[in-house]
Amino acid sequence: MILVVGATGMVGSEICQRLSRRGEKVRALVRTTSSTEMVALLRGCGADVCVGDLKDPDSLAGACRGANAVISTASSTLSRQAGDSIESVDDTGQLNLVEAAKSAGISRFVFVSFRRPAGISFPLADAKAHVAHAIRDLNFTTIQASWFMEVWLSPALGFDYSGASARIYGSGTSPVSWVSFPDVAEMCVLALRHPAAERRTIEFGGPDALSPIEVVARFEQIGGKSFKLEHIPDETLRAQFEGATDSMQKSFAALMLAYSSGDAINMTSIQQEFGIKLTNIDQFARNVLGQTTPH
Repeated sequence: MILVVGATGMVGSEICQRLSRRGEKVRALVRTTSSTEMVALLRGCGADVCVGDLKDPDSLAGACRGANAVISTASSTLSRQAGDSIESVDDTGQLNLVEAAKSAGISRFVFVSFRRPAGISFPLADAKAHVAHAIRDLNFTTIQASWFMEVWLSPALGFDYSGASARIYGSGTSPVSWVSFPDVAEMCVLALRHPAAERRTIEFGGPDALSPIEVVARFEQIGGKSFKLEHIPDETLRAQFEGATDSMQKSFAALMLAYSSGDAINMTSIQQEFGIKLTNIDQFARNVLGQTTPH
């Protein structure tokens, strides 16, 4: 039985579905406040739904009982739930989960994190580092994912592909290994049973490292529309970071600064080692623009 924590989220729900299709027994941790549609989706794919909360250690003890592995993708960053914060969920909550797993005798632990930007400290990165350290004495795999296409190349963060406009953080010239969330989910599923993933941190991005300006050019070519660009200067991003008054604001400001600096990963060896196919920017663009062939 594999316990998936963060099962109602973007990556977690995808993991549950992929595990179930492979014939794995899946236990999905949900909350009393979780979306009824998402809970129905999890049940529909064959997952055993278990109610619990990272902020409630007793509920985690029950969730871990009988499981032989944990995959955790949970984060407060997209949550709107009262009481959720980086401190309560990404830090203390995840550490509660690690302790519950250890108490239940679970040794296999797959943890989804991100690549920590050099030269900058912020609450979300610190929380992820605490959890990665806590699982070091388990048979761990930490997946350090690059920037999600579905998040950072979306209207929610100023990349309005339908309206042909894009907000660019910094100069937009530093390459990023944009990654698609289903690929991260697939990597978690592969890592769970793959000996090469054991006791290892895996840096994980997409197949191509493209700057935000290059991404815009791909969208312009595929969609046939010129984009209007809005640049947010590095000085403005730095001021936002320095002036942030809470941990979530501080962390998002830091992530924008890190986006500006770029994040290029050579994924050739990982693709060969694990036999994983990765979604590229052109495929993503055609999908969100509703096209199957280049313009």
